[in-house]
Amino acid sequence: MIVLGIDPGIANTGYGVVASSGSRLRALAFGVIETAAELAPEARLAEIHADVGQLIAGHGVEEVAVEDLYFGANVVSAMAVGQARGVVMLAAGQHGVPVQAHTPQAVKSAVCGSGRAGKDQVARMVARLLGLSAPPRPDHAADALAVALCAINRAPLASAIAKVGVRGPAVVAHGREGEFPAAEVSL
Repeated sequence: MIVLGIDPGIANTGYGVVASSGSRLRALAFGVIETAAELAPEARLAEIHADVGQLIAGHGVEEVAVEDLYFGANVVSAMAVGQARGVVMLAAGQHGVPVQAHTPQAVKSAVCGSGRAGKDQVARMVARLLGLSAPPRPDHAADALAVALCAINRAPLASAIAKVGVRGPAVVAHGREGEFPAAEVSL
């Protein structure tokens, strides 16, 4: 499986492409898509969209994992991150690649075992898991690799759930006992 992890942002969008084969993990590419502050927002978003599309096509990406939006005190910043996240999802959709979203806490927990891990700890664990000689830099790239690792970590569970045929809340409202038709599962 080849997963593209994304740490979205309008100025800096971190990306990390990770391949998994059994228990073997390998970083295929990582870095940051930087956009110039003097460009119009639509030009910056177009640049992110194009670069993500190239990453998907160039690496044979089978899934895109994107970090969920964190709403802090700065609403303007959150809106820009949401826009960047949207063009990433658009690029994935145009290439027919499914997208998973993961909260920052879920990513940290999947990589470090704690949802409260610091950036340095995440970067060190990413390096260890991928067999890198040093923690990936900049932080946005390390975070994107962590998002990809989180998706890979959760993939066996999501696959098992889908095979068993788990159904969401509609089972309670509309299902009958013993009926469990397969449904899309989002973790």
